[in-house]
Parts: sequence; structure tokens; C-alpha cells
Amino acid sequence: MPKTLSIKEPYPPGDFAIWIIVYVELLTFGVLFIGYAFSRRIHLQLFNDSQLLLNKNIGVVNTFLLITSSFFIVKAIQKIKNMTYESRYEASTIASKWLLSAMLFGILFLVLKLTEFSHIFSQGITLSTNIFFMFYLLLTMFHFMHVFLGVIILFNLYQKTKKQGYNREDHRGLETGAIYWHLVDLLWIVLFPLVYILR
Repeated sequence: MPKTLSIKEPYPPGDFAIWIIVYVELLTFGVLFIGYAFSRRIHLQLFNDSQLLLNKNIGVVNTFLLITSSFFIVKAIQKIKNMTYESRYEASTIASKWLLSAMLFGILFLVLKLTEFSHIFSQGITLSTNIFFMFYLLLTMFHFMHVFLGVIILFNLYQKTKKQGYNREDHRGLETGAIYWHLVDLLWIVLFPLVYILR
């Protein structure tokens, strides 16, 4: 029987500070989402007409990229949690590949979003164009910055995992980074249908 490390799972997972960040971010985006929904109700036709200028296909692809990248991170954590003393090198190698894949999907999201922003700005659209695009740019740019930070976090997690920096007993840092990335994913899952689909 392979010798396994003892399990000591904290609850909730990750550092306590990340949960404070999660609550603050949810509150901040929640206020923006409510403001968007309220303004949309007042300016329904304007919002519907402006929405037609957005590229829903890019939005769909980006949704797929973030959801899939979150799945990759889950697979990485599972690999670390299930490692044995004998398999720690192999587990760390496989987990690092999952994290690298998640990071690459995050980068693809950023590239596609920059393409979308470039198209929007090339049409002369700015924050002052109308209230729809004010909300659209505020929400998506704010989220873009979160994804950018998330990619940096994933890169650091990848580097540490590749060097066998996590094991079955000590993987709190990995879970903390994963929680942040899942937050980014969750925010997009709400943002995408609200801004791109809802009519």
C-alpha cells in the first residue's frame, strides 16, 4: 500500500482573507449589476439597441474559456490532494500542467476581450457614448483587470506546483488562488447574460 500523507482540511478552504475579498468583490459587482438592471428598466430601448453592437460570439467563447479553466484548476487541486509520498513528483507535474492550461485559457480570454474592446473603440464608443456603454465598459474593464490579476496568480501557482511546493497536507495557497479564480468565473457567468443576452 502506498504511504499517504495525513489529511488536515481547513474549513472554509484557503486563507480567511480571500473570503473577505470575495465578499467585498461580490458586493461591489452586485451594486453595479443592480445599477445596470435599474437603468436598463428605465432605458430599455436604448439598452436593447446598444446591445446589438456587442459581439455575442466572443462572449460565448470567453464563457467557455473561463468555465473550462476553472475545471482545470479543480483537477489540479484534486491531483495534489490525492498524492502519495511516492507519487508527489508525478502528481505535482500533472497538477502543474492543469494549472498551465487554466492560465493559457485565461490569457485567451484576455486576448479576445482586447479584440472586442478594440472593435468597440474603433466605432468611437466611449464611457460617455450612452448609459449602456458606460455600464458595459465599467463592468467588463473591471472584470478584465480581475482576470489579468488572476492570470498572474495562476502563473505563480503553476511555478510553485511545478517545484513540488504543495502536497496533500499543505495546499492552502493553491486553494486560495483557486477561490479567487472561481470568483472571476462566477462574476462573468452573471455578467455575460446580463449584458450580452438579456433583452
